[in-house]
Amino acid sequence: MKEVLPPRSSQEPLKKVHFVSLGCPKNLVDTEIMAGSLMRDGYQVVGEAGDADTVIINTCGFIEASKQESIDKILEMAELKKGGKLQKVVAAGCLTQRYKDDLVAGLPEADLFVGSGQFQNIAQILKDSKNGGKEKRFWNLPTYLQEDSTPRINSQPRHRAYLKISEGCKKRCAFCAIPLIRGNLQSRQLGGILGEAKLLVAGGVKELIVVSHDFTDFGWDLRKQNAQAKESPDELLRVLSDESGAEWIRVLYLYPDGVSKQTLDLMSSRKNLVKYFDMPLQHVNNDVLKNMNRRMTREKIEGVLTDIRMRIPEAAIRTQFIVGYPGETEENFEELLRFVEKMRFDRVGCFMYSQEESTKAGTLPNQVDEATKQRRHDTLMEMQQEISRTKHAQFIGKKLQVLVEGVSEETELLLQGRHSQQAPDIDGVTYINDGEARIGDMVEVTITDSMDYDLVGGITPTEGPH
Repeated sequence: MKEVLPPRSSQEPLKKVHFVSLGCPKNLVDTEIMAGSLMRDGYQVVGEAGDADTVIINTCGFIEASKQESIDKILEMAELKKGGKLQKVVAAGCLTQRYKDDLVAGLPEADLFVGSGQFQNIAQILKDSKNGGKEKRFWNLPTYLQEDSTPRINSQPRHRAYLKISEGCKKRCAFCAIPLIRGNLQSRQLGGILGEAKLLVAGGVKELIVVSHDFTDFGWDLRKQNAQAKESPDELLRVLSDESGAEWIRVLYLYPDGVSKQTLDLMSSRKNLVKYFDMPLQHVNNDVLKNMNRRMTREKIEGVLTDIRMRIPEAAIRTQFIVGYPGETEENFEELLRFVEKMRFDRVGCFMYSQEESTKAGTLPNQVDEATKQRRHDTLMEMQQEISRTKHAQFIGKKLQVLVEGVSEETELLLQGRHSQQAPDIDGVTYINDGEARIGDMVEVTITDSMDYDLVGGITPTEGPH
């Protein structure tokens, strides 16, 4: 989080809070809402936990690895209470919502537990606690749907921001605990989303990154309640494209059966709709897909991918797969490998199946051992690394529009940015080794070199007068 000093209205010592936001971008938006709420109540958000009176860990409870990371971070922060200025450690978010009293009993190191339906009340919760309140459990609702008046502080670099359009999910994938944690789909009103987008752009944002659990279901719940409701994926794209003022509008997470020809035509025709499809497929074998409760077949998936590449040849397609799902045979995995080899995706993420309690998949027979999961993961990613290396080499000599992010994380001698096919934090970057630019500038870069996941180039010289 960026350190921001709010205006002070009294001579009281300034309250300081540090945030640790774990998990997905949707969780990050919740953290930004907590930051906005606390700043309005007189807090300063600080970048170091050791400088804070209160530390809030916004946890992830999706799979085993993320749960362990959340618990480890809570314990790490609690250590700072010993002899330091830190007074309170707050465990917020999905892990708290999922495990409730079990987490309270197992983690006495945390002082307050705030679920995914109560985080918007964090200022009042901290105030009551400071005034002697004994309650430490807050999880009455499964989720909180952002309102027009919800305060929020963008923690990303000034030129980009996430825009969350809904909460919960209407899908019931057998491996996924999200509906158990976040509840059913709740879509925001179109006007509220557009209003927030305009405010973000007015504040300097050039790239809006639209996030939800499934973009293609946006508005389904509102249309079910009222047939006249305008909320739909296509209408949202039109409105954001026409009225937000953003230079790039990127959509994350599109379920494959919701990608319509109308959506493709819209994305093809609008310059500021980034030609980037983040479409988690999870698998391609029909038996595995059926066991996952994914309402797609290999044939339908291939049809969607063909449509994208025919209508938008320059589009980048990112996907994710799960290996080691219960009952996945070597033949099933080989089919997945050959599919990845055939389709040559631009980006691939691979997850080893995590057996989660209270999910249908968690009770299935034929659970796959960890060594087999790891082998399948490594094999698939080695193949994709070679595909990625080949695809990136094809960019050499091309001129790309790049959004400058700042000095490279690798060396101060380079600038770092992203072109439209690179989403922040999950994809590679474009290193700029020649030319000058400021953070947030959009520049043309001529690509001169490539790596497995990254590109290198210099800012294209502008032609002066003859």
